Amino acid sequence: MVVKTLNEDNPAGISSHQTDELHRRTQRALAMGGETKLARRKASGLLNARERIEYFVDQGSYIETGMLGVSSVIPEDRQTTPADGKVAGFARVDGRQVGVVSNDFTVKGSSSSLTNMKKMGHVKRVATERGFPLVFFGESSGARMPDNMGSRGMGSLLGNDPQQYVRHRETPWASAILGQCYGSSAWYACLSDFTVMRKGSTLAVASPALASLAIGQKVEPEELGGWKLHSEVTGLVDCVTDTDEEAIDLVKRFLSYLPSHNQESPPHAPVPEGSHEAAAKLPQILPENRRRVYEVRKVINAIVDQDSFFELKPRFGRTAVTALARLDGRTVGIVANNPMGKAGALDVPACEKITRFLVMCDSFNIPIIMLVDTPGFVIGIEGERMKAPGKIMNFMTALQMCSVPKLSVIMRKSYGQAYLNMGGGRNSDEVAAWPTAEVSFMDPTYSVQVVTWGREVDQATQDKLRTEMERDSDVWGIAEMYAVQAVIAPQETRNYLIRMLEVHELRRTGGIGKHHLATWPTTY
Repeated sequence: MVVKTLNEDNPAGISSHQTDELHRRTQRALAMGGETKLARRKASGLLNARERIEYFVDQGSYIETGMLGVSSVIPEDRQTTPADGKVAGFARVDGRQVGVVSNDFTVKGSSSSLTNMKKMGHVKRVATERGFPLVFFGESSGARMPDNMGSRGMGSLLGNDPQQYVRHRETPWASAILGQCYGSSAWYACLSDFTVMRKGSTLAVASPALASLAIGQKVEPEELGGWKLHSEVTGLVDCVTDTDEEAIDLVKRFLSYLPSHNQESPPHAPVPEGSHEAAAKLPQILPENRRRVYEVRKVINAIVDQDSFFELKPRFGRTAVTALARLDGRTVGIVANNPMGKAGALDVPACEKITRFLVMCDSFNIPIIMLVDTPGFVIGIEGERMKAPGKIMNFMTALQMCSVPKLSVIMRKSYGQAYLNMGGGRNSDEVAAWPTAEVSFMDPTYSVQVVTWGREVDQATQDKLRTEMERDSDVWGIAEMYAVQAVIAPQETRNYLIRMLEVHELRRTGGIGKHHLATWPTTY
């Protein structure tokens, strides 16, 4: 085979002027907003847009798209908008392909414009169609002024991609909030399956300046959209970190549990040595006194592979724990009641947190493990004002629509409607129980008060009624009628779950679920 050189096809070759121009434009893009702005960021301990990508991806794997893009609306901006404020491309992370968009705040605050939104749309389409995750490093001032002002500005930028804010969950999305995030940066963070926020960052619809003008009083960034608000009140972020590097590390860790797309199973990982030993300690973790609380995270860590516990939203909905983990090397989603918060009674934030978690697990073929110890749902005026009945039914609907394997273990209490929401009554593929399990319509203490409400009943009668109701709530009756499929010793839980995951593996579809929840809203 004869290989022709460039000059053989084109005797004139590429002129030095053309080569120099390419080099000049490339260097201008790499310089971002200039040495002064970059130095200021460095002094503040912040990574710039390109450093974030470099830290995130496998060395030498990044290929950029749209490096030479600039603002295309106002001619004067073409020389001052390198890469148009958003750095985008493709790379490998731990050997797997990803799409990445990193906002460059040193160029017009990484504000959204016609060119950079085209770049984002291209990366999003390629990642979706070719089947790999999409990652956003968010830091943006919102829509670019004056590009978007007037009818022409609106018509040229907004609404040209009818799928811009649609999630079918074909591939995982992850976002890191690493500064001011308004407009599209906020939207994509809310659409993502995983969002981590660096302290000092802000996530909001619009900037504090605009919000202050709108309401007529000064609004502080932290109050408007700081990490405490979104990790403890809104639940919009899954984890909080102190540095950019820690946030990016968590994005990488999250992706390690997820498949590249929804038509494959999650990756398997080696089982760390010693992972089978901790389960023997489970009987000591659960207090003998049913009214004493305990830390359910200790239970989870004793069951799952060593060092695989990865909790999401730990500060939000504290009456429940949601986490990714591994069992015998296989990714699983853990939903557990947490007696350390309101004795494990499920409130509205916990319902929202669990529902969103179930949606993600089902969308990406992750089996669900439910560890049950709850006296029911938190009731009262506050819950009703927060639409508790609707949130409970959202939770119930999502659970019933899940097509991935679902396994429940009743450790202690499982009362009322929460019995169903936590997988009882055939809402899981298998329900096991520890000998300590108690199942009833409500806590025996409260049930005595209900049945004797409005009547004078002496203490001896109350004690007798409570004893009878407690006896009727034990595990043996529900086991005898096959409403639980197994009663197991706590120390057998890990082996039981591993074996049952094998039994319920989706063999006919290669481990792929039906994805009924793929278009469920990420927030509601």
